Amino acid sequence: MSEKILEKDELEYMLIGVAILGTGGGGDPDFFGRPLIEWDLKKGREYRIIPPDKVKDDAFVVSGGYAGSVSVYKSVGDMLERWETRYELMEALKVTESLFRRKVDHVVPFELGGVNTPVILSLAARVGISTVDGDGLGRAAPETQMSSFLGHGVSLTPMTFVDVDGNVLIVKHSVNPIYPDEIMRLALELNGKIGANNHYPMSGKQLKESVIPNTITLSIKLGEAVANALSVKKDPVEAILEVSKGFKLFTGKVKKMSGTDVKAHYIAKATLEGSGEFAGMTMEITFKNEAMLARINGRPVAIFPDLICIVDPESGKGLMTVNLKAGMNITVIGIPAHERLRECLKNETCKKAFSPRRFGVIDVEYEPIEVLVKRILH
Repeated sequence: MSEKILEKDELEYMLIGVAILGTGGGGDPDFFGRPLIEWDLKKGREYRIIPPDKVKDDAFVVSGGYAGSVSVYKSVGDMLERWETRYELMEALKVTESLFRRKVDHVVPFELGGVNTPVILSLAARVGISTVDGDGLGRAAPETQMSSFLGHGVSLTPMTFVDVDGNVLIVKHSVNPIYPDEIMRLALELNGKIGANNHYPMSGKQLKESVIPNTITLSIKLGEAVANALSVKKDPVEAILEVSKGFKLFTGKVKKMSGTDVKAHYIAKATLEGSGEFAGMTMEITFKNEAMLARINGRPVAIFPDLICIVDPESGKGLMTVNLKAGMNITVIGIPAHERLRECLKNETCKKAFSPRRFGVIDVEYEPIEVLVKRILH
């Protein structure tokens, strides 16, 4: 089977899954992802996915997503109505097509998230092409250069960016891979709004060598496992651990949460007090949109690009960073990043692009979560 049309129940499971794997970012599925999907289905649009290994070697594939604050829109309804007239992601794709003088055959999400996965599925449906079952991370990340594509030789540029006002920016080439994201953030600050980017133009062959494969399917499987656990009154956290092969890092209460917006990023820290098996322990989580570093009693237990997933222990629902508040009970799950993403850290360019210094931490270097968990929790 080459292409598959996602059914409504699969899309609902996917929203549960990407909210968990999005590590606190990637957009809120309840406020924007689900309304977009319901809108598109009512419009008769079909979300078609294709496995990476079925993409032709000479296909033209691009990635992309939205960046900035959706607060520019008066309501979700206002956003959806405006997107019928001006869908910035489609405009950015058309600019890329004009640069390369060829049509895009497939799109692939930059990341997993409650908004940035659905918007790419919607883009493909509007253009009449399919979305690759995969993404550049297997999670969400705060910066454009933090991607498996970059680590496996795919150029981030030319990157096109179209903002909500219709301004078009093209970063044709950059020596420093961090530069395109910084330029985009400046553009977002200048209009204080939201925009869509299109980047990582690649061949099908390059895609197959660099994508984190089958992550949309994984999200569906994860969401279905959580829903099934709840239906028979079983622990949804255990269902997440079973599907993801992850580790329970912490359970407790948010004691303190502080954050601020800097350059279109939400920079935050949470302090948690442990309960149950984690009683007497303290966890601190560093966020840059997503959860990037977790420490227990001051010692690192999970570091980006490994996943730090924050969930409601009762429902198994993935929690967004911006929604975390003091007094909330949460469970923190750590999941090893896909080996293809970890391979990027052998590359000097990616070491800098993925560095903890990118999220304000200078005293930590990456170590695999399974090493840290064994050291800290066993």
